[in-house]
Amino acid sequence: MDPTNSAWPGERETEHGQNSTAKVPGAARNNKQDQEKLSGVVKSVHRKLRRKYREVGDFEKIWREHCEDEETLSEYALAMKNLADNHWAKTCEGEGRIEWCRSVCQEYFLDGGMKKVLEKDEKTARLSNPLSSAASPCTPPYQSNGPHRLNVQNGRIRLLDVGSCFNPFLKFDEFLTVGIDIVPAVESVYKCDFLNLQLQPPLQLEREAVDTFLLQLRSPIDALPAELFHVVVFSLLLSYFPSPYQRWICCKKAHELLALHGLLLIITPDSSHQNRHAPMMASWRIAVETLGFKRYKYVKFSHMHLLAFRKVSLKTSSDLVSRNYPEMMYIPQDFNGVEEEECWDTPPAPPRSCLEDEQLACGFLELPDAPYDSDSGESQSGSTHCQEREDPILLQS
Repeated sequence: MDPTNSAWPGERETEHGQNSTAKVPGAARNNKQDQEKLSGVVKSVHRKLRRKYREVGDFEKIWREHCEDEETLSEYALAMKNLADNHWAKTCEGEGRIEWCRSVCQEYFLDGGMKKVLEKDEKTARLSNPLSSAASPCTPPYQSNGPHRLNVQNGRIRLLDVGSCFNPFLKFDEFLTVGIDIVPAVESVYKCDFLNLQLQPPLQLEREAVDTFLLQLRSPIDALPAELFHVVVFSLLLSYFPSPYQRWICCKKAHELLALHGLLLIITPDSSHQNRHAPMMASWRIAVETLGFKRYKYVKFSHMHLLAFRKVSLKTSSDLVSRNYPEMMYIPQDFNGVEEEECWDTPPAPPRSCLEDEQLACGFLELPDAPYDSDSGESQSGSTHCQEREDPILLQS
C-alpha cells in the first residue's frame, strides 16, 4: 500500500502526484517546507509505533513505553499544534473538520435531527412487529423521562475531544468541552491516557450538577463516569494507534461514555479518491455498529473521511472479540512491510530545474516506439507492469 494514500491534511499533491514545491516562490516555499517538516515529525511517530508493533506484537507494552517517552510526545504535540495554527487553518483543512463536527452536532441536537431519526427508528420497529406495537404503545424515545434521557435544548452539548492537543472546540459557546490528550499542547486540555481510562458508574445528578462536575475536573484524568457525554470526537486519533484492537477499544470506550442517542464523530486521514478505500470504510462501519451504534452521516473530504455514529443501545455484546470484529478496524499502513515504511524516512530529492525538465523531455523523444498489447496490459518489449495490492477482504463473523 502507498503510505501517501493516508496523508495528513494539508499534504497536497499536483495532478500527477508530484510535490508542487518547485512552483512555489519565496516565503510560500519556506512555508511549504516547514509544513512538510512538521508533518514528517507526526508521521515518523506513527511509523515507529507500527514498526515496533510488527516486531514485538505486544501493543500494551508498546503503548506503555510510548506514553513514557516524554521527549517524543512533546515534540509530537508541538508539531501538531504548529500544523493546526500555522498551516491547516490557512488551507481550511483543520477548520473544515472542526466546522463539520459542529454542524453535525447542531443539526442533530438543536435542529431536529435526533427527533427525526428516532421517529424513523420507531416506525421501522412498528412495521417489523405490528402486534407488539399495537399491544403496548410507548412514548417516543426523544420524549422519554427515563434516567438515560438526552436533552440539550436548555443547556450546552457536553463534548469529549479525545486526542485534543489544542482544544479547538473550546471557542464554541454551544459546547461544554472536555479536551484530553496524553501530552496536552495547551493548559485547557487535560492529561489523560484514553486507552487506559477507567469507567465509573453513571452520575445520578441533574443536568446543572453534571455540568458543574465537568467544570471542576482537574488534570490528570484517570477515570470518568459512564454515559456522561453527548458527543465524543476522535479527530485524527484512530490512525495514531498501531493495532486495530486499540482503535476498536477506543470506540467501545466511547460507547460507554456516551449517553443513549449520543454521537461518536470519527475523522481519519486519507488523501485517496473516495472509492479507493471504500472496503476499509465498510469494514469500520460494521465494527463500530456492532458495538451498539448506527451510522448517521458520512462525508469524504479531499484528505480525510468524516463519520458520525449515534448510540442506539446501552449495552454491547460480550463475544465481539472472539468474532474478530476488532480486526476490522484496519488502516492501509497495517499491511506495509518494514521496507515500505523505511523508504518514507528517506528525505525527498530536491526539485528539478526548468532546464533539467526540458532535457528530460528531450530524452524521452529519443526512445524507440514499442507496440502495446491492450489485452495483456504491457509492452511487447518484455517489461512487466506492477499490480496494485488489493485492499484486504472484510472479516466476516
